[in-house]
Amino acid sequence: MKLLKLIVSVLAFLSAFSVAADTVQVAVASNFAPPMARIAAAFQRDTGHQLLVSSGSSGKFYAQIASGAPFEVFLSADDEIPQRLEKEGLAVAGSRATYAIGKLVLWSPRPGYIDGKGEVLRGGSFARLAVANPKTAPYGAAAREVMERQGVLQMLTPKLVQGESIAQAYQFVASGNAELGFVALSQVRNENGETTGSMWQVPQALYTPIRQDAALLNKGRGKAAAEQFLTYLRSPKASAIIQAFGYELP
Repeated sequence: MKLLKLIVSVLAFLSAFSVAADTVQVAVASNFAPPMARIAAAFQRDTGHQLLVSSGSSGKFYAQIASGAPFEVFLSADDEIPQRLEKEGLAVAGSRATYAIGKLVLWSPRPGYIDGKGEVLRGGSFARLAVANPKTAPYGAAAREVMERQGVLQMLTPKLVQGESIAQAYQFVASGNAELGFVALSQVRNENGETTGSMWQVPQALYTPIRQDAALLNKGRGKAAAEQFLTYLRSPKASAIIQAFGYELP
């Protein structure tokens, strides 16, 4: 009889936990995929909730959300798209907040290939330079801004290899299809602060600050787990992960 009561109690506990635990569908900008993997694992351990994460370009996610995609939380690579979603009634008013400020780098997997001032761009002794699509990826727009301010855009345009997202731009360089490329610092730096190859961390004065905003989408309205994740994103544990990958905090 005691054993039966124990089994019933355990089943009741597990049943209550399964009801309390939930799944949240999150769309995240490609540049933030590496730290997001660490944050998602920590969030699941700490809360029991699971995150179903999709990564891609912010512009593409905007189009998908506008078309009814089932995402409940959106972590953009800029602050403009979440603001637009809020104005169009696709994101919960007042839910937007900056979770990270991104850093742009010019990177090559080859040690010593890129100098500390980015003069390699002026030399042009390379066949291909990878960038993300400036129309859909904020890091691509920042890269174009840098080249314009440096006065090298026209010269380099024939050499540009354009990816749909910053993740694809990174893959072009990592695979050797481009000798170098503009990518996010978080893509070439691990949580221990280690990097590979060579890079130029582009001075902030050369591009508009990349303020990355998160927002609760309409499909996540009233969902406790989605709201809890947005709160968790600003927790000391998540903030430490974000900074470890080279982002600044707002």
